[in-house]
Amino acid sequence: MQKLITVLTAFLLYSTVLSAQQTAIYTDDLVKYNKALSLYNSQQYLAAQTLFEEVKNESNDTTIQGDCSYYIANAAVRLNQQGADNLMQRFVTDYPTSTKRNSAFLDVASFYFDNGKYAYARKWYDRVDEGNLTGSVRETFDFNNGYSYYKSKQFDQAKTFLNRVRDSQKYGSQAKYYLGFMAYEGDDYKEADELFDAVEDKEDYKEELAYFKADLNFKLGKFDQAIAEGTSQLPTANPKEKSELNKIIGESYFNQEKYAEALPYLKEYKGKRGKWNNTDYYQLGYTYYKQGDYENAINEFNKIVDGSNSVAQNAYYHLAESYLKTEKKQQALNAFKNASEMDFDAKIKEDSGLNYAKLSYEIGNAYQTVPQILANYVKDYPKTPAKEELEALLIDSYITSKNYKEALVLLEKNKSFENKVAYQKVAFYRGVELYNAGSYLESQEMFEKSLKEPRDEQFVARATYWGAECDYILSNHKEAIIGYKQYLQNSNASSTPEYQDLDYNLAYAYFSDKDYENAASYFEKFTSNNTDDNVRRNDAYLRLGDSRFISSKYWPALEAYNKAIALNAADKDYATFQKSMSYGFVNRNDDKIEGLSNFSQSFPKSSYRDDALYELGNVYVSQNKNAQGIAAYDQLVRDVPGSSYVSRALLKKALIFDNNNDSDKALAILRKVAADYPGTPESLQAVTTAKLIYIDLGRVNEYGQWVSTLDFIDVEDAELDDAAYTSAEKQYLENNANQATRLLDEYIETYPNGQHALKAHFYLGQLAFAKADYPTTIPHYQYVIAKERSEFTEQALARLGQVFLTEQTYAEAIPVLERLETEADFPQNVIFAQSNLMKSHYELDNYAQAVTYAEKVLTNTKIDNAVKSDAQVIIARASIKTGDEDRAKTAYNEVRQIATGALAAEALYYDAYFKHQANDFAGSNTTVQELARDYSGYKEFGAKGLVLMAKNFYALEDAYQATYILESVITNFADFPEVVKESQALLVTIKANEAKTNSSVEEEGGN
Repeated sequence: MQKLITVLTAFLLYSTVLSAQQTAIYTDDLVKYNKALSLYNSQQYLAAQTLFEEVKNESNDTTIQGDCSYYIANAAVRLNQQGADNLMQRFVTDYPTSTKRNSAFLDVASFYFDNGKYAYARKWYDRVDEGNLTGSVRETFDFNNGYSYYKSKQFDQAKTFLNRVRDSQKYGSQAKYYLGFMAYEGDDYKEADELFDAVEDKEDYKEELAYFKADLNFKLGKFDQAIAEGTSQLPTANPKEKSELNKIIGESYFNQEKYAEALPYLKEYKGKRGKWNNTDYYQLGYTYYKQGDYENAINEFNKIVDGSNSVAQNAYYHLAESYLKTEKKQQALNAFKNASEMDFDAKIKEDSGLNYAKLSYEIGNAYQTVPQILANYVKDYPKTPAKEELEALLIDSYITSKNYKEALVLLEKNKSFENKVAYQKVAFYRGVELYNAGSYLESQEMFEKSLKEPRDEQFVARATYWGAECDYILSNHKEAIIGYKQYLQNSNASSTPEYQDLDYNLAYAYFSDKDYENAASYFEKFTSNNTDDNVRRNDAYLRLGDSRFISSKYWPALEAYNKAIALNAADKDYATFQKSMSYGFVNRNDDKIEGLSNFSQSFPKSSYRDDALYELGNVYVSQNKNAQGIAAYDQLVRDVPGSSYVSRALLKKALIFDNNNDSDKALAILRKVAADYPGTPESLQAVTTAKLIYIDLGRVNEYGQWVSTLDFIDVEDAELDDAAYTSAEKQYLENNANQATRLLDEYIETYPNGQHALKAHFYLGQLAFAKADYPTTIPHYQYVIAKERSEFTEQALARLGQVFLTEQTYAEAIPVLERLETEADFPQNVIFAQSNLMKSHYELDNYAQAVTYAEKVLTNTKIDNAVKSDAQVIIARASIKTGDEDRAKTAYNEVRQIATGALAAEALYYDAYFKHQANDFAGSNTTVQELARDYSGYKEFGAKGLVLMAKNFYALEDAYQATYILESVITNFADFPEVVKESQALLVTIKANEAKTNSSVEEEGGN
């Protein structure tokens, strides 16, 4: 046809030229033109284009020039030359009357259409003047244009043109097929079905329409037809269509609630581009669920990540039920929580919330307090049939949640009668919690609050007892005694766990109040009734001995000390020393000497060695055995040079020499005491004694010369010095703190090196410490400890160490505590020093030293569980920091046995951590659940435990639990940014992995 058109065109051109110019019939122009036309029709476009350009340039005939321009532009289009479009546009512009004007646009459009360049084709079809098209040319134009729009996904425009030829004999079937497909894509399934029906008998479309017909029947709710159509096509379908047909058949059976029939087809579905979506997982999961196969149901439901529609809410609800059926309560808790937070189905929301509340009560909850959850549900659903049950659980949950701090806040907002019963108990338990944390004043306030709601007599008794415990710790000993007696008068006292401790604690209260007769009576009672607790029996025997000793009842004291020694427990050295001292008071000095002489050998590391040697020297001197006395004093100075008894022993030795008329030796010793222990009471005594000796010897000038070299004494001002100090000390002893501070400050300013400067600095330190003015204490305590050992040194070291610890200046605390450790006479100060040295070194990242001191602390059999927990935790934390996780694991296991509160929560977290490291993911989760149930008040470890749980679930291939937990941590624990940051990073990783197989999952950070 194209060739015919070309020939006719040439003929017409030839006729025109012949009639106009007879002489040019056989010219080169016509020959060249025909040759160019021949090359063009032979698709030799480049050669044709060259000849057409020559003819155009040589000819003066506008018709020939126009035709040449037309073919030149057409050749450029076919050669894909740059500027081809411009050439064609120039032809139309330059030759507006050319007969080829309209066919130019159509020809270019057809060329692009035939080559599948539909966007280019549409551009040129848009330029065609449709009004000049008729017949088959018009049909071709409409179909091609419509199809080009269809391929460009511009369906509205496509429909306009395709609808024009839907009844065309040539293009009708094709048009209906594409119109049907667009109706199908646009969810107009009825229209699509009608159009596909019109062409389904055409062989060209029969096979291709098979899948769409099955899908259309499914979408039109014709499930039987969809199943029939799909199963008939399965054997011959290609892999992609086979996957889709399995989905259509399976989902059709699913909608008919024929789950057994649906299952094999749903399983064979391969997803869109290899990915399933949340609905796909839901249908397969629900199919398993309806057949009671809960494990497989879980495996499908828990792949639904990021769901936020009715399908997801339904899936999470049935996932929760599947978890419950398989006793996976923590997982069920999270799924019910998720379903309860969605508003798509009100019934599911309400039922999920109820299950979430009940499960929270049963297993604990790391996100919110259980009382808050129960109270919120009753508030949101006041007409729930479960209201009575939930209110009962709510009351009980205040106790079982153990999150007493937050429970009190809730209870104080709602003081119904039932809540007052709970309030009494919660306030009591909060008081015990604060007591164990060392917050005694706050603890006492809680016990008082508990007593204001005296609903349960047993808790009245217990709160009374613990209030007395607080009074004792706060040194309110008389009040403590009254409290213990009130507790004893309560008829329920004997049925409380505190009863077995009453005699022991009451005895100590009397002992501390210096009522030694009553103290002894209760210590005796305790030792008689408690035969199993050897640790406290031993301590009770010691204090019984002390009570008798102080009351000058030395034989009963001896008996008590002997019983303590027989138990062979802690403080055997102390009991032995006191036993020896008791012998001295019953005129058994030989037994006293024997006990004291053997003491250093029997207890070479005892802190009472210096006491024993000093007393041994004294007893020898009292028997006029001065040589033995001096030997004992010398051994004390030699073996325990840091003892506070050294200066006293030297004074005693000096007096012996003076009494034996060896005055020069006495003076030498006294001068040494004054020089080595300046400002101490012993140095002042040494100066006074030396003065008397110098006077007796008639060497007063020599005394004057010597004493003038001492910066802590001024002979001329001695009386004024003493008077000024005495006035200040009187105010201090009478507890007039402000006046005492003013007068002591004035004394030090006036007599900076005065004879009482040491005591003045110590008292000023004590006064500032009592007001918690810690910076002010520092120079005063430092003055005391910078001097030679005195009776104030140990307490000043302890207090200064405590000040630096309170100020968190650990580097300054360490040298002070190290001195206290080596110089302390009292065992409790040694424990204080060692336990805080381990903490200080840990805070300064000196992990090896921290562990060394922790091990020292643990060797002490007298420390209580709180100190043991601290020591084990330091070992564990330091081991974590240094990568020694095996040792950390052992230490945290020890902590778990004895710790309470925050340390117990920390130990539980690390138990879960180590189980996770050992790939015991289920065991790790069990421990995290325990952490949530018993220690929900410790939010940081609760949050960290949840992150660990998320990791466990992901390792157990439960992506839903993992992502939901992480999202909940991010939402609920903003106070712990490091935990949130870790959660966010982990969530990004998990979602990126899940997005590879689930098209419904949107990767974090995606659009």
